[in-house]
Amino acid sequence: MKSYLFLLLSCFTIFIFSQTNTEVFLFDIEAKDNSIVVTNGKNISNNEGYDNQPSFINDERLLYSSTRNNQTDIAQYFSNYNSKVWINFTEGGEYSPHKIPNKNEVSAVRLDKDGKQHLYSYNLSNGESNTLIEDLVVAYYTWFDDNTVVSAVIEGNDLNLFSSNISEGTNRKYGTNVGRSFHKIPGSNLVSFISKVNSDQWQIKSVNPSTGETKLIANTISGVEDICWLNSKTILSGKGSKLYKLTLNKDNDWNEVIDLSSLGITSITRLVINPSANKLAIAGDLNNGNKTNEKPIQNEETETTETSSDSSAEISEVEAIVQRNLDAYNARDIDAFMKDYAEDIKLYAYPNTLRTEGKESMRKGYKDWFDRTPDLRAFIKKRIVIGNKVIDEEQVTANGQIFNAVAIYEVENGLITKVTFIQN
Repeated sequence: MKSYLFLLLSCFTIFIFSQTNTEVFLFDIEAKDNSIVVTNGKNISNNEGYDNQPSFINDERLLYSSTRNNQTDIAQYFSNYNSKVWINFTEGGEYSPHKIPNKNEVSAVRLDKDGKQHLYSYNLSNGESNTLIEDLVVAYYTWFDDNTVVSAVIEGNDLNLFSSNISEGTNRKYGTNVGRSFHKIPGSNLVSFISKVNSDQWQIKSVNPSTGETKLIANTISGVEDICWLNSKTILSGKGSKLYKLTLNKDNDWNEVIDLSSLGITSITRLVINPSANKLAIAGDLNNGNKTNEKPIQNEETETTETSSDSSAEISEVEAIVQRNLDAYNARDIDAFMKDYAEDIKLYAYPNTLRTEGKESMRKGYKDWFDRTPDLRAFIKKRIVIGNKVIDEEQVTANGQIFNAVAIYEVENGLITKVTFIQN
């Protein structure tokens, strides 16, 4: 019986989390009267493999699931710095990351190597994880408040609607045969979900997480289960390469907003709006697997404007070098780690005490450090980029202890030439 159940859940999970060649794009969005303007589309993931399931932490930061080292982890993107950091370092794969309200934590559905699937929390300071819901196999979800999760739960071959109280450890079943799209409806105490009870016409419904009362909102686009709310009245959805909108009590049907095929997007899947409703993140399949960062697209209502500059390109390159080096540090890969440093690299203790000079001396010290520290992990709490300098506030876990430090990297000609450390 256990073998049969494991096989069943594994097959269901593979169906849910099948990893296609998707990318995450970020757009500016503006509502004008009964029209919507979408501009400045940018591929922010631009990564081989699966990049999907975006959600905003705040107006400038968003999370998404991203492939790294042949598994899926949680990436955090900073739009104001055009930079990405990794939140977690587990052996399992993380999906559907969301910020937990009023806490310095995010949550994600984790699929472990043994086939177990649960909803976990991850501390943004040190990456430590804890199981949130023990007795349900959560597949998709959203947070109603900092203690209530509304989710689609795997039961047999079905996805069913549940509301869970995290502190009390209680779960209430409110419906059957639901989709994967869950969103708190702006300006309300309700959560929207997709009902597939009518197989001929899927429907957008609301649920009150406290009472279980459900109401019909609108029909989905035929065969489409991914939506998001631009505001309390307007819903966005996509089919193929086209983005659509439906304004309740105004639009009789879904109206096309923009065709995103110029970015190579062939199929829009997930959509999400930031808290100020001026940024839209979209995950979509790409044409022929092309991983490109095209120039910004514009609505027909808006003229095309070039936004790139030499300074922004320089910052992006410098930051990419430092981030790549951090990833190698966390992987304890001494060859990849040292590849980013100049032959005459100098390491300083703030303000100007020279600790190490030369690449060979640095390699010897870090090789010994990597070998002695199997739990080594560094998390970026804050990053500032100024010209050729990257300033990282870091929290480092090593041999069961946690300490904080600031590292100031200086990059010249594609290599790190100087690092200054400030440690508490």
